Amino acid sequence: MKFDLRARATAEFVGTAFLLAAIIGSGIMGERLAGGNVAIVLLANALATGAALVALILTFGPISCAHFNPAVTLAEALVHRIGWRDAVAYIAAQCCGGIVGAIVAHLMFGLRRYSLSSHVRSGWPLLLSEFVASFGLVTVIFCSSRLQSNVTPYAVAGYIVAAYWFTASTSFANPAVTIARSLSDTFAGIRPSDVPGFIASQLAGTVAATLLFRRLVPESPAQARNEISCNSPVDNLI
Repeated sequence: MKFDLRARATAEFVGTAFLLAAIIGSGIMGERLAGGNVAIVLLANALATGAALVALILTFGPISCAHFNPAVTLAEALVHRIGWRDAVAYIAAQCCGGIVGAIVAHLMFGLRRYSLSSHVRSGWPLLLSEFVASFGLVTVIFCSSRLQSNVTPYAVAGYIVAAYWFTASTSFANPAVTIARSLSDTFAGIRPSDVPGFIASQLAGTVAATLLFRRLVPESPAQARNEISCNSPVDNLI
């Protein structure tokens, strides 16, 4: 079954909104229940995000390829698996969906619709972390979708859960997520002035991984035709 751009963009909007609700909501819940233990909050945040990713990729993958991430959409456009017109629509839907998800998370916990974050995330270690996190995410998607497409949802979720812990930035690895998290002065937040640096690092990591692995792991013409259409189950994220 083929889906038009409106349906695919809607899937990206809804999926990204749910992803942000999971990220921010689990952070708020974790803070309220953990009694000040930041490690427990981070663990809860990571596990909730990973679980949400598996469910959302399996749900929306057959419709839109389940990017939920402008960096992933950019990577697909760079290897010509999605047209630039569609890519722009995807990115707009992802960014808008992320903001709506942040607002919904706040409302579910009785908070104001939004609150600009005061959570400082600056310095070269965090920027390097975002480069590494994004490079790794695109690598996982690029290789798993070509070599073992049936495991891509689990590979992506597993990587993100791990990257929460092995990167100093706790692995945002997503410009739409970064923008939305700047609107939440909670555990998951990021100060708005730190957003441009994070996004620049994420895009740099995305482009670097795409340029490297498009040569190392080429896809067959049949794969390319199948995945550009975004109509197969989630063997498609890049």
